[in-house]
Formats: sequence, structure tokens, C-alpha cells
Amino acid sequence: MIFVTGGAGFIGANFVLDWLANTGESVVNIDKLTYAGNLENLSSVMSEPRHIFVQADIGDGQQMAALLAKHQPRAVVNFAAESHVDRSIHGPEDFIQTNVVGTFRLLEAVRAYWGGLDAGLKKDFRFLHVSTDEVYGTLSPTAPAFTEEHNYEPNSPYSASKAASDHLVRAWHHTYGLPVLTTNCSNNYGPLHFPEKLIPLVIVNALAGKPLPVYGDGMQVRDWLYVRDHCSAIRRVLDAGKLGETYNVGGWNEKANIDIVKTVCGLLDELSPRKDGLLYAQQITYVQDRPGHDRRYAIDARKLERELGWTPAETFETGIRKTVQWYLENPEWVANVQSGSYRDWVQKQYAE
Repeated sequence: MIFVTGGAGFIGANFVLDWLANTGESVVNIDKLTYAGNLENLSSVMSEPRHIFVQADIGDGQQMAALLAKHQPRAVVNFAAESHVDRSIHGPEDFIQTNVVGTFRLLEAVRAYWGGLDAGLKKDFRFLHVSTDEVYGTLSPTAPAFTEEHNYEPNSPYSASKAASDHLVRAWHHTYGLPVLTTNCSNNYGPLHFPEKLIPLVIVNALAGKPLPVYGDGMQVRDWLYVRDHCSAIRRVLDAGKLGETYNVGGWNEKANIDIVKTVCGLLDELSPRKDGLLYAQQITYVQDRPGHDRRYAIDARKLERELGWTPAETFETGIRKTVQWYLENPEWVANVQSGSYRDWVQKQYAE
């Protein structure tokens, strides 16, 4: 039995589905079900006996303690986080509460639970904290990619809150001996991605005939990681990672945002062409850049390959095609996540 927090969100839900498909172990899936948590992501496993869903907040230490005592997991994988930079700029407090205070309270509940286990179970227990490459700050166009030794230099309320949570996890290991692992991943993409992030937003807006908003000059560079590759990396780190260590997870796919948008447009031209015969790229609209927008992230994932033998299975070309096809094949999912509050948010954020 393992615990997964944030398991109804984009990466967490993909991890739960992947775990149930690839292992024989059960999952207690804990999610607060904020706007980006979506039970529809888990519809295929809601009646699966090995999947136990609990709506709860990791910031509720008493409830976390009760759930740990009841289910006796051998590991906790912590995805629970507020994760959108733009939202953190407009409202940073939610990010402090979930990513900093929530992580602290979860760590304390887990520490008490772990401390009460017998010696064998205590030795085998793991707490895996899922974080982001954004804690490292930004890179110049020619700088080497982020390694695990790179200084933390977060530039947004979101990345600062995740950096704080990483530091808490590290401190709970060094001070209390809690058996922790941390992963810092690059930009994920793939099925079940809430359409506020770049790739799903472009797909959804393109099909709806709406503008495709591109910040500034569109030359911000990110390393793109297919979400199911990320899931396999987390499984590998949980299985064989060295206690107290950090592992960077990347896709070896550095791409400028404008190139991502044009690639998605090209796939849509092929797979679902516009009825008027025009190209989707004609919908691209440049909008004012967001404050403090980091220019480049890049992950050096050689430690994970060298020590644990993990490499991504998907190239960007194979992963992005699978992603576009998934959105084309699941219009009901897209329609159901586009609530009134989500539409209001997009209109506010990407107003010309």
C-alpha cells in the first residue's frame, strides 16, 4: 500500500493510473479537489478495489495522521501542490498555504507515523517529494543545464514556495532521519493536463477557433517531459533511489514556446484540419509577457540515468503526437473541465 497526495491532478492522476497498471499494490489517493483536481481523471479506476480515494487536505495534520494509522502505507508520494506560476502571481497565499504549510504538516504526520513503525517497516519506508526545475531559477541561452548541485534561485511565488517545501523535506531527513527522496522535474505534458498550461491551452483554443496566446516574443525555452515518462522515473526513484538524494527528471527536449505552439498547430492541421482550410497557426496571438518570466529551464538528467538506469521512452515528437490525439479523442473531458471560473481565469490572464 502506498499513499499518493494530489492524485486527482494532472501528474498525480497519471501516476495513480500508471501505478495500478504496472504494479500489484494498492493506492490511497488523497486530493483536496481544488480547481485542477478532477475525479474524472480517475474514472477508469474509481471502482478498482486497489484504489481508495479520500478527499482531504495535506494541511490537515490530524486527518493525515488518522489516514496513515488506518492504512499503514509503506511509502508516501507527495504530488499535492499549487502549481501554476500565473496564479501564484495573482494570489500567492494559496501557494504558501499548500506548498509550504501543507508540506510541513504532512511531514510531521508522516514523521510521527514512521517513528511508530517496527524496525523492519521503518527501514523500508519512503517519503518521495515531487518538485520542479523552477526552484533553480533561470538559465542564460548558453548556460549548462540544471544539475542537482545547482543553487536554488526561485523567481516566482510558485517556485519560491516549492523551494521552501524542498528545503523542509531535506531538513526533516537531516534532523529527524526521515527517509526521504526528492525529484525535480521539467515541464510535463500529456493526457489529463488542465487547459491553463501552454500545450493543452493551445489545443483547446485552436479547436474552438480562439486566439492562441503566446507570452512576449515566445522565445522562452523549456525542457519538455512526457508525463508517463515522469511516472516511470518516480517509480524507479521510489524503488532504488538513495535516501536523502535529489534526482532531476527531464525529457532532453529543450524547445522555445513559440516552436511548441507551431508544432501543435501543425499536428492539428494534419489530424483535425480547420473547416475553412486555413492553418491553425494563423490564430497565434502575442500577448504581454508575465512579470518575472524566466527565459530558460533545462534539466541535466544524467544522474538518474547513471545511478538508476532511467531514460525517457518518448521523444518529443512521439509524445506530442500522443498528447494531441488524446485531446482530440476526449472532447467530453475537455468540455467538463472548462467551468465558468476557468473561462473567467483565461480571459483575465490572456487579455490582449
